[in-house]
Amino acid sequence: MAQGSRQIQSQAQQQIQTLSPQQILVVKLLELPAVELEDRVHAELLENPALEEGREEAAADDPDESNSNDPEAESDANEYDSLGDYLNEDDIPDYKLQENNRSKGEQAEEIPFSDATSFYEILREQLSERNLTEHQRELAEYLIGSLDDDGLLRKSLESISDELAIYAGINATEEELEEALCIIQDFDPAGLGARNLQECLLIQLQRKLEKGKPDKVLILEQRIINECYEEFTRKHWDKIIKKLGCEEELFNTAISEITKLNPRPGASLGEAIGRNMQQIVPDFIVDTYDDGSISVNLNNRNIPELRMSRDFTEMVEEHTKNRANQSKESKEAMMFLKQKMDAAQGFIDAVKQRQNTLMTTMQAIIDLQRPFFLEGDESLLRPMILKDVAERTGLDISTISRVSNSKYVQTNFGIYPLKFFFSDGYTTEDGEEMSVREIRKILKECIDNEDKKKPLTDDELAEILKEKGYPIARRTVAKYRQQLNIPVARLRK
Repeated sequence: MAQGSRQIQSQAQQQIQTLSPQQILVVKLLELPAVELEDRVHAELLENPALEEGREEAAADDPDESNSNDPEAESDANEYDSLGDYLNEDDIPDYKLQENNRSKGEQAEEIPFSDATSFYEILREQLSERNLTEHQRELAEYLIGSLDDDGLLRKSLESISDELAIYAGINATEEELEEALCIIQDFDPAGLGARNLQECLLIQLQRKLEKGKPDKVLILEQRIINECYEEFTRKHWDKIIKKLGCEEELFNTAISEITKLNPRPGASLGEAIGRNMQQIVPDFIVDTYDDGSISVNLNNRNIPELRMSRDFTEMVEEHTKNRANQSKESKEAMMFLKQKMDAAQGFIDAVKQRQNTLMTTMQAIIDLQRPFFLEGDESLLRPMILKDVAERTGLDISTISRVSNSKYVQTNFGIYPLKFFFSDGYTTEDGEEMSVREIRKILKECIDNEDKKKPLTDDELAEILKEKGYPIARRTVAKYRQQLNIPVARLRK
C-alpha cells in the first residue's frame, strides 16, 4: 500500500525588534543639529498646547527658594545642569546646559550664529503683512503651527476646531478656519497649506494661471489633476488621453510641466534657507584652559526650556476628581487631554535623552583625542572609528553615527565637523598603530616638495615614508595617493 505524502510542519522561533514611537522620536531628535532642533522645539510648542516654555516657579513659602535672585544661588543652581540630570524624575526638565566651567574673570566668546529664518517664522512674517482681525490672525497662526514639515496640512479642520476650543479657549467654525487657510494658501511658495497632494498641485497651477495668460497646456494640466487625478497617480496615460480627448503630443507636454511642480513646498523652502546660511552653528562648545582642563557644553542658547502646562495639569486633575459623574463628552475630552500631556512629556524626555547622548559622545571623543584638543595639532589625532566611541560610551554604533553626522564643535582652534575626528588606523608589522590622516599628510608633503622634473614613484615614496618612521607598502602608498586625488608620477611632470 502506497503511503500518502505527508506535509511536514515545523516551528521556528524568530525574534523581531521594533521601535516604539518614543524611541523613534529620540532617534529623530538625535539626528538634528542645533539649528534644526530649535525649529523642531518651536514647532512642537505650536503643535501641542500641553507643552510650554519656562521653568517651574518656586513655591512662595519655600525658604530654600527665597533667594532666587541671588547671583550665587543662581550659580549653584547651574551646577545641576550636568550629564546625569536626565535621570531626575522632576516634572520640570533641566535639560539646557549652562556654561559653568569658566573661571570667574573670564568672559565667554560670542558664538557665531546663522541668521537664517525658520520655515514657520517666514510664514508668520508673511501673515503679519496681511490686514486681518485678531480672531483671523489667531486662527491663521494656529494653522501655521499645524502644518507638517513639507508645508501640507494633514489635520482636518474639524479636529483643529476642537483643539482650539479645548486648548486655547477659542471658538472657531470650520468656515472660519477655511477662510484662514485660504489666506495661508496664498503665501509663497505656492502649495503651502494644501490638505493633500492634489490640492497642492492645483494651487500651484492656479498661481501660474494668475501670473500669465492661460494657454492650452496649462488648462490641460489643470484638467488632468482636477478630473483624472487617480489615473495620473497610477500613470494610466492612455486612459487620461481617452477621457479628456486630447492630443498625445499636447498631453506629453502637460505631463512634463506637471512633474516640475513642487509636491513638498515647505521642504523646498527649508532647503532654500539652508543654501542661504552663511555661518555654521556649532552644536558643542569645547574650551581648553591653561591648566590642561577641558570643558564641554551643548550650544542650546536659542532652545527654550520646556515644561508641562499647569492649565492642562489642573484640568486633568479636575476631570480625575469627577470621574464617577463624567459624561461621554467629558471622558473623550479627558482622553484627549491625557494624550496631549503624554506627548508633551514624551517630547521633554526625548530632548533630555538627546542632550545626555550628545554630551556622552562628545566627552568620549575628547577623551580619545585629548592631545588634539590641548594643542590643536592635526597630526596628534589618533586613529579612531565609531566602534571606539561606542565601546567607551556603551552606546550603539548606529547612535554614534547619528550623533557625528551634521554636527559641529567649536574649539579654541576653530570649528570642526565631528566626522573630522574619525579616521582609520594603519597597523605595522610590529603591531604599531598609526593614523591614516597623519600618513596622508606626510605623503602630501613629500609630493609637494619633490622635483617636478623628476617626480617620485610610489616605490620611492614608500621608501621615504619608511625612513620617516612610516613603514607602509607601495600599494598602500598608491591607495593614499589616490585618496588625495594626486596622479601617478608620470602625470605630475
